[in-house]
Amino acid sequence: MRVALFSDTYHPQVNGVARTLKRLTEHYEKRRIEYKVFVPDYQDKKESYPNVQSFTSFPFFLYPECRTAIANPKTIIRQLKDFSPSLIHVTTPLTMGLFGIQGAKKMNLPLVASYHTHFDVYLNYYKMMWVSPLLWKYLKWFYSQADRIFVPSEETKLHMEKQGFRDLSIWSRGVDCETYSPTKKSSSIRETYKITKKYILLYVGRLAPEKDLKTLEKTIKYLPQEVKNQVQWLIVGDGPMREELMVKTKEESVIYTGYLTGHELAEVYASSDLFVFPSASETFGNVVLEAFASGLPAIVANKGGVTNIVEHDQTGRIAEAHQPQSFIHHIVEVLSEDRLQYMKRKALQMAQKQSWDQIFDQLIEEFCEVSHFHGQNQMFG
Repeated sequence: MRVALFSDTYHPQVNGVARTLKRLTEHYEKRRIEYKVFVPDYQDKKESYPNVQSFTSFPFFLYPECRTAIANPKTIIRQLKDFSPSLIHVTTPLTMGLFGIQGAKKMNLPLVASYHTHFDVYLNYYKMMWVSPLLWKYLKWFYSQADRIFVPSEETKLHMEKQGFRDLSIWSRGVDCETYSPTKKSSSIRETYKITKKYILLYVGRLAPEKDLKTLEKTIKYLPQEVKNQVQWLIVGDGPMREELMVKTKEESVIYTGYLTGHELAEVYASSDLFVFPSASETFGNVVLEAFASGLPAIVANKGGVTNIVEHDQTGRIAEAHQPQSFIHHIVEVLSEDRLQYMKRKALQMAQKQSWDQIFDQLIEEFCEVSHFHGQNQMFG
C-alpha cells in the first residue's frame, strides 16, 4: 500500500490532529508502508521533513492551527503521479482536503476521509451560528466524496449520523504509555514553578473560546477558600485567550507555562493530581488519555468525545458542560475523598489498554478493505 495523506495541519504544529497524523506516519514506517504527506507551510518555518510536500499558506480564521494552502493543482497532480499512491486519505475539509479529492478523482483512486474537528460547535463560541447551515451543506458535500469516513469516537459518529452522514467508521485514538507514565513524576516541577500547595490541578490544551475556558476561569475563581488554599493550577498551552485568562485569574494561584512538549510535558502530567478539562467541543480528547497514562484522573464535560473516555467515578468525573459549579462540586469531592488514589489506578489501567499499534493496524486493514471494494467497483462498474 502507498498512501497519499492530505492535511491542513501536521508536525511540528502542536495540536491533537497534527500529533495523531505524525504518529500515523511513524506507524507507516514501522509497517514499511510508503507514504507522502501534502500540507501547508507552517507559518514562517521552512524545515523540510522526509516524505512531506508543503505549500504556501495562511491561517484559517476559526482554527489558526489549520492553515489554508495556496497551490497549483497541476503541481499536486504531477507529484501524485510521480508517487503513484494506491489510496488517498484527506483529513481536513480545507484547501488541502480539496486538492486530495481532486487528485483521487483525476487518478481514479480510492478515497478515505477522517473527521477530527467539530467546526460547527466552534461557530457557537465565535458567535457565528448563522453560518452553520452553510457549513453543514459544505461538509456533507466534502465527505460524500469519500468511500469511507473515519471518526474518533462513538459520540462523533452519532453527531454526524444525525446530520445524515453515512459510511462512518470509528478510528479511535491511543496513547504512548512509555512517553506518558507515572514514572515521569518529578520533584523538579514543584521546584521549577515554586509550588508549595498540596494539590496540582492541571489543564492542557489550546487557550481558545472553543475549549470553554470561561467555565475553567469561573471554576478557578469560585473554588471554596479551604480548597483554594490547597490547590495550585497549572495551565499548559497557548492561544488567543491567554492574556484575557491571565488577567481574570491574576488573583488566583495559577501558573501559565505556555506550550510544553516531550519530557517536560510528561513530567507535568505525572507530577499533577487531577486533570480538569471543561471543553465540550472535542471529537475525542487526546489530552485526557495522556493524563490517564500519567496516572491522572480527569474531570470533563458531559458533551463531546471525552464522554467516551471517562468512566464516571472510576477514571474521573463527568460534570455538567458550561456549569462551573458542577466542576467545582466534583473537584471538591474528589480531593476530599479517598477516591483520588483509586481513580488514579483506574485511569492508568484504562490507558494501558489503548495501544496505538493495534488502533493503526485496524485502520490500515480498513484502508485495504476500501481499496479492494473500489477495485471491484471499477471492474464491474
